[in-house]
Amino acid sequence: MSTPPKDRDWAAYYAKTGGRPPRATLMFALDRFDTEPADGVRFAVDLGAGAGRDAIEMLRRGWRVLAIDAEPAAIEVLRARPDLPPAADLSGMVARFEDADWPDCDLVNSSFALPLCTPSEFERVWRRIESSLRPGGRFAGQLYGDRDSWAGRDGMTFHTRADVEALLQA
Repeated sequence: MSTPPKDRDWAAYYAKTGGRPPRATLMFALDRFDTEPADGVRFAVDLGAGAGRDAIEMLRRGWRVLAIDAEPAAIEVLRARPDLPPAADLSGMVARFEDADWPDCDLVNSSFALPLCTPSEFERVWRRIESSLRPGGRFAGQLYGDRDSWAGRDGMTFHTRADVEALLQA
């Protein structure tokens, strides 16, 4: 499944996708964290959080979460979710993740959002992700390949396999 275009009706998108289960990439990362000892409450940043389908799972597992989304409605929808755990430690930030500043964290999650970053901004955002991860931290998310059906769309970033391997070497 792909992220909607920037001109999408975000309210309708959140209504349609908000109740879906968390993404498999996030579940994989969280399950790995669950096998490791934790030194206190873990902290995650959810870039392009949308309606919160991933943030809710992190909160359900007792994580502190900073949800970042450029759309104010996304944070409002997330805070109003009926499945938001009562003791959730949730912070929200309305910002493009290209402009956002966040503290060091154990996990950066960005489900289908990073490809919406322009090629001119992507490297800086990726370096910010890397530098914010504490030792043992992880990134969960998706990047679009150069053969994706959306490849070539203006304002989006696509990677070759070699590009991705280079990104993950750091």
